[in-house]
Amino acid sequence: MILHRSLLFVPGAHAELLEKAARFPADVLCIDLEESVLPEEKAAARELAASAAAKLAAAGRTVHVRVNSIRSGETRDDLAAVVRPGLAGVLLAKTESPQDVRQADVLLREQELAHEIRPGTVALVAAIESARALLRCEEISHASTRLVALMLGGEDFAFDMGVARTRDGQELEFARAVIATCARAAGLVALDTPWAEIGDIDGLVADAERARAAGFTGKYLIHPDHIEPVHRVFTPNEEEVAQARRVLAAWEEAQAKGQGAVQFEGRMLD
Repeated sequence: MILHRSLLFVPGAHAELLEKAARFPADVLCIDLEESVLPEEKAAARELAASAAAKLAAAGRTVHVRVNSIRSGETRDDLAAVVRPGLAGVLLAKTESPQDVRQADVLLREQELAHEIRPGTVALVAAIESARALLRCEEISHASTRLVALMLGGEDFAFDMGVARTRDGQELEFARAVIATCARAAGLVALDTPWAEIGDIDGLVADAERARAAGFTGKYLIHPDHIEPVHRVFTPNEEEVAQARRVLAAWEEAQAKGQGAVQFEGRMLD
């Protein structure tokens, strides 16, 4: 099972950071061809990203690439450069509709066939970054069988809504609830937005805890220092594991007695 607790963005135009990426213990390394890459750097970044993705995959790392949105006109070129054996997934930036997902699916299939990769191998993550996308979240979540996750792009979502990003993240509460619910209903993973304040680890942890409480199971990151704190939040601690085992034991005992419900530590479970 591939863990998605931490997904670290690595700028696709930054050769030095791409070279260092293997050192970072994130569950997923996500090479970025979108926001961190200037328009005039796109072509060069694709070459760097393709080389880095191949090396990282050969080293046993799980590699995703964030590609530009369908509306940008860059998606086909992005995928043509990076879809090779070993690439685990693609994050589609600014997914606005189920048609965006279906079009990305077709483009991915073209590249898979061109490079003798079994169709459907490369997973797809849809980034929800606008009010329009949020309202179509349920449709988006069922648009392709290769879709494995929905991602909240908090900065762009707040900008689209015309609201400020705050430390307590109240402006994202509704979006998180919708995305987590749609993801769960479709059997997908919900992945949270990065925490932008690099040095504010307490804020990062609080933000990750809010996301986990809303139903998210992982978080995109923009700095390696955020990996360990995020892993702590999204990994069950010893008490949580022990409690889960006690619940399971109590439930199995109740079933053995023919009971449909059981009292567990003062609570009724059924």
